[in-house]
This record gives sequence, C-alpha cells and structure tokens, in this order.
Amino acid sequence: MRARPSTSSERACPALLNFRMEDLRGRTIDLCAFGGKVLLLVNTASFCGYTPQYRGLEALQERYGSAGLVVIGFPSNDFGAQEPGSNAQIQDFCEATFGVRFPMFGKVTVRGPGKAPLFARLIALPTPQLPPGEIAWNFEKFLLDREGRLIARFRSAVEPDATELLDLLQRTLQAS
Repeated sequence: MRARPSTSSERACPALLNFRMEDLRGRTIDLCAFGGKVLLLVNTASFCGYTPQYRGLEALQERYGSAGLVVIGFPSNDFGAQEPGSNAQIQDFCEATFGVRFPMFGKVTVRGPGKAPLFARLIALPTPQLPPGEIAWNFEKFLLDREGRLIARFRSAVEPDATELLDLLQRTLQAS
C-alpha cells in the first residue's frame, strides 16, 4: 500500500482513503473511489473464532449497500497465524464458505511496526468507543462516514448485527 501523490484533482480525497491497495485478485484499487460512501473496514482472518462474522458482514452489505454502505475486508495473519493462506486461497475460502461478495483486499499487516499505512492512520484516531491504539484481534471494525472520517471503532466481539453498530450505521447512512 502506498500513499498517492496529491494533485489538484485529487485534493478532495479524504486522508484516510488516500491510498492505492491491491485486492485479492492483485488489481490495484484506488481507495478514493469509495469516497462518498459509508465504509465499514474490517481486518479479517479465515481461521478465527470470529470468522463466522463474514456472514453478518455480507448481510450488512446486502441490506445497506443500496443506501451507500461498502463493507471492505482486509485479511491479516497478525493474530495467531489465523490467515496463513495466499490471496487466492483467501478469496476461494470467503466466496465458497460465506458467499462474500463485498470488496476484499490482499493480505496486509495491521499490527506492529510493519503495519499498512491505512491501519496506522486508523488506529491513531480516537473514537467515542475506543482511544487510539493497536488492533487487539481479528474482526475489529472501523466505521467511516461519507466524508471519510472515522466515527466509530468496534472490537472483535461486537457482531455485525449488534445494536450499537447497527444504530450508528443506520444514522450515518441517513445523514447526507
């Protein structure tokens, strides 16, 4: 992942989205393309106790995608070596096991000195739920509003259908 040089036509891109990253298929995706959407960014893993949350995340995407939500997964092997596979293996697993159709990016580091710059920025920001700090485990969730501002962070145990997440997500989607 790398930050993009700023040009006059790119200045509208929110700082948290000002990256290009590879998806699971190896295509370079400009995160600025997600500007204007409500984003739920999640660090994921295929062999974790929280892995069944893929179903709930896909359900959120299906239910709220037309209202402007985009769930985005970022596989990581940082916690208990629970994402050991290649990007192709991760893609096959997510699609075959959980029917995941929301965007999934290539495996990244989300904790420690080699963390991806996107996650370095995310964890540096306070939210009403949590102070700045390292990601504790797989399936932490970061909610960004349509302006690309981090407005909430939820630990792994907060399920995608948890009232606290759903209420805030619905309010964020309704705000213009």
